[in-house]
Amino acid sequence: MAGTDAQTVYGDLRDQILSGDLPPGTPLREIALAQRFGVSRTPVREALRRLQQDRLLAPGGRGMQVRAIEPHEVVQVYDMRVLLETEAAGQAARSRQYADLMRLEGLLARDRALTDPDDATRIRTNLEFHAAIREATHNAVLIDLLDRLTLHLVHAPRSTLSVPGRWAAALDEHARLVAAVRDRDEQAAREIAGTHMSTAREIRLTLLREAAARPTP
Repeated sequence: MAGTDAQTVYGDLRDQILSGDLPPGTPLREIALAQRFGVSRTPVREALRRLQQDRLLAPGGRGMQVRAIEPHEVVQVYDMRVLLETEAAGQAARSRQYADLMRLEGLLARDRALTDPDDATRIRTNLEFHAAIREATHNAVLIDLLDRLTLHLVHAPRSTLSVPGRWAAALDEHARLVAAVRDRDEQAAREIAGTHMSTAREIRLTLLREAAARPTP
């Protein structure tokens, strides 16, 4: 029972961190969490340990807190994602099955239908789309690597999709990527994904520069 409780606590807290509901610096206390989930402190302690291993938590003043990602780490992760997302797009075009294509087209249609979504919704739907691309590779190693990289970025301050015009542009890029995957055009898929992720990287660098230039309160 403790294992199941730990998984439940872990999954719930992880989702809240990734969605931004628990922003960087938020303290997570064992006793309060045990009361909230109606479990003992043992599964809570296990869940917090796993979240720390995921680099989503870090030691705070009186326990654990949601970890803030450092600017240099953001750049490093984007550099790796450009390479791996490009590879994933090519492999998805080569290995996708009919069900993968239906999922990608369904996610794209859903996102196109959204009207002025908030930042949290943009982050969530974008994550789901990119997860569907890598799942279409049917390459367990590549999927695992990208899953781990994604964990490092989702709680970076402010989404690149919040920049004016970027959401619409990103959806257009997603549409072109889905078309390349549908047509099994590996080269086009790689080029589209590489440009897509490189653009996100440049936007992120701009956001980091702007944040660094702001005066400290």
